Amino acid sequence: MKTFPAILLSLAVAVPVTWFATRQLHHDGANAAANSGQPAGRKLLYYQSAMHPWIKSEKPGRCTICGMELTPVYEGDSGFDSAGGGDVVPLTQTMIQVVKVQTAEAQTRPLKKTLTVAGMVDDNATRHRVLSAYIPGRVQKLYVNYLGAEVKEGQPLAEFYSPTLLQAEREYRTVNGELRSATALRLLQMGLTATQIEALSQKSGDALTSQILSPIGGTVVGQSVYEGQYVQEGEKLFEIADFSTMWFQFRAYEQDLPWIKLGLKVDITTPSHPGKTFTGNITFIDPNFDEVTRSTKVRVELENPVVEGRRQLLHRLYADGLVHLEAPEVLTVPRTAVIETGPEAVAYVDQGGGAYSRRVLKLGRRGDTLIEVASGLSAGDKVVVNGNLLIDGQAEMNRAFAEPAAVPATTNAILPALTDAQRQAVKDFLALADALGGSLAADKLDEFNIQAAKTHAAMPKLMDAFVDADNAWHPLLKNIEDAGHLEKADDLKAARRTFHPLSNAAVALAQALRHSEKEFASLKVFRCPMTKAVFPGAPASAEWMQLKPVISNPYMGVQMNDCGTEVK
Repeated sequence: MKTFPAILLSLAVAVPVTWFATRQLHHDGANAAANSGQPAGRKLLYYQSAMHPWIKSEKPGRCTICGMELTPVYEGDSGFDSAGGGDVVPLTQTMIQVVKVQTAEAQTRPLKKTLTVAGMVDDNATRHRVLSAYIPGRVQKLYVNYLGAEVKEGQPLAEFYSPTLLQAEREYRTVNGELRSATALRLLQMGLTATQIEALSQKSGDALTSQILSPIGGTVVGQSVYEGQYVQEGEKLFEIADFSTMWFQFRAYEQDLPWIKLGLKVDITTPSHPGKTFTGNITFIDPNFDEVTRSTKVRVELENPVVEGRRQLLHRLYADGLVHLEAPEVLTVPRTAVIETGPEAVAYVDQGGGAYSRRVLKLGRRGDTLIEVASGLSAGDKVVVNGNLLIDGQAEMNRAFAEPAAVPATTNAILPALTDAQRQAVKDFLALADALGGSLAADKLDEFNIQAAKTHAAMPKLMDAFVDADNAWHPLLKNIEDAGHLEKADDLKAARRTFHPLSNAAVALAQALRHSEKEFASLKVFRCPMTKAVFPGAPASAEWMQLKPVISNPYMGVQMNDCGTEVK
């Protein structure tokens, strides 16, 4: 019976306490929400970096890349676009592990390539001789009567009888002075060497023949006469080739010519010597390019020693070659980092925090494992070498579903030529637009306001210069006039918001001038893919014009001054 009164007493105490505690908690929560800036009644989803949208956290803090405060994102908010329209692909750590993403650093280093070629081993053409009869006569005796005989320079090849030669020799022995010199010249023309002529004074008067001597040391590769054979002037007698050095000749095709240079090392193999490698260097590149095969001949000189009584490399032997090519130090990445599935070559760069940005590359020469990058990357960039195909597929999906970004209208049409006054007015306007962008890139609000005040006088001056201009200029000038009067800004966000329309107009003008006037071909246009949070209502990406080639982002300022890519 004592239990029921006890229960009533407990309820009487607990209900007021519970009600008071609930109100207090609700009041404290409301105060906390108010103090933290959280909208009342909205659920906090996560914290996100405005500059690097792929960086998210459940707790407040700073971006792990740029150090900026993370922005709270509430239920119903879209957050910041972490896909960047396909230019940036975010991945979680789990996805990175599943895809097995691997990166390598873009480095400046020598580019090496091994070129496989096929060709023929030929003899040294500068050491190849054909002996012909200088005068009519008879081959009395052969000292060398078979092909392949090795001969030395000055070695007798045959005894030759010629009445004309015999008469000239006897005359030489009997005359003196100038007549003797003239006779010596005739004997040279008949095929005797200077040594043979000097020895005629000791030659027996009964000797009826003279010797035919080898002009070089080498191998007899042709014999066209036999003992007792009569020959006429100009008739071929012997052919001798010096095989101590050989020429390996192959064809180099057009795409390989930027690599090939004199002195490059070539390793040569042939089926006649399995397992053996002959090494030589490129000594000649034929300047006569074959238009049909789109190639030219390249010569490699090889030593050909005698081994076991014969030359190792035979004449006209088939052989394969490995040309060791090397370019000076250039910016390179592994070939696996480059994707060429479409008209562009692209690579993906690790931005940190699990994000990978798409870069369009201009490629140079291709090595065995590396490829030269002419533009699109910088030394030190970490490019994806494994898993990049899957990242590229995700990027394509992001671009397919992303809303098109507002891109300033440009024209590639050739505009009418500028007058001197118009050219100067355009230069002044572009210099002003560049100065406005430069002040924002440096986060200098005061300097921006000073430049903004100049727009009120600059616009009439520009319009007056084009008052009688061709109608083709009117759309560009209308854009500039509509956006050209800038007011003083209270903060950098407001400054960037007022700068944006003028920047679009300046970009459109710069694009048109680059196609129409050579003087303005050096103008640079850049695009930043992460401008959504720069000011209220900002587009996902924005462009700006610069006079200088080094990127200086007016939308991101000093925190991310080099963010963006060039627009060609």
